[in-house]
Amino acid sequence: MPQPTPDLPVPDLTGKLAVVTGASDGVGLGLATRLAGAGAEVVMPVRNPRKGEAALAKIREQHPGAEVSLRDLDLSSLASVAAVADRLTEEGRPIHILVNNAGVMTPPDRQTTEDGFELQFGTNHLGHFALVARLLPLLRAGRARVTSQISIAADQHAINWDDLQWERKYQGNHAYSQSKIAFGLFGLELDRRSRDGGWGITSNLSHPGVTPTNLLAARPEVGRGHDTTMVRFIRALSSRGILFGKVESALLPALYAATSPDADGGRLYGPSGFRHLSGPPAEQKLYSRLRGEDDARRIWKVSEELTGVPFPS
Repeated sequence: MPQPTPDLPVPDLTGKLAVVTGASDGVGLGLATRLAGAGAEVVMPVRNPRKGEAALAKIREQHPGAEVSLRDLDLSSLASVAAVADRLTEEGRPIHILVNNAGVMTPPDRQTTEDGFELQFGTNHLGHFALVARLLPLLRAGRARVTSQISIAADQHAINWDDLQWERKYQGNHAYSQSKIAFGLFGLELDRRSRDGGWGITSNLSHPGVTPTNLLAARPEVGRGHDTTMVRFIRALSSRGILFGKVESALLPALYAATSPDADGGRLYGPSGFRHLSGPPAEQKLYSRLRGEDDARRIWKVSEELTGVPFPS
């Protein structure tokens, strides 16, 4: 029997500045809408200005008084990351909430970023790593909550330490899992370093379960000309409220992780339903691949070297 879509109360965010990557559609747009509706000023760094303007219009239609604005950001370009960080730094406003939500999933053939990294590793992990590093003063000033969106794929496969860029044998699903494992390790290590260094930042993880967003839909820019069979299957069941979530429910774990006074740093939040595919948000046991602190320190060091963007020692 179909289950009703769960909901979540959000505290008053008036006076807070929230930054949400990947907010031009899907879960990111839903998150930006909910944050704006709770009174936050929301900055939406987007790759596609046309989609961004359409997203702004949707938010303002629901919340006519919302303070929402766009910034240009392509996470697959370290130069673009630096540019948006420089602009936000020049604006000088402390950031109170950062949701690292944007991502790319399983191009059928290996692709690379502007800087030569495998596309998923470079976008999902390294782009966000560099963004957080460059925004660190603003995050510290706002005593920010940083929520990084991973995936149930982070409970599969492993980091390919001997070939991080998948140059020898590309496997899309494995490379996607690697990007989300690395990103999760980073989010947890950020919380540890913040506590040890007195940065004042709280960092946690979320995942949306499984929902029919554009990650698996037709995306010519990543070499996928048609919707995958999987996304069509997910859409069919999701529309009937069976097994898989909808955008309205899939955004709730990140919303909870980013705003709830009960959400802690160093934790993972996801759907609480069957196999964590959908349902109300709840804390979940950390995936085994995210528990190694040595791995977290290793990916941190490698990421600083690859991006050329260091954090304070």
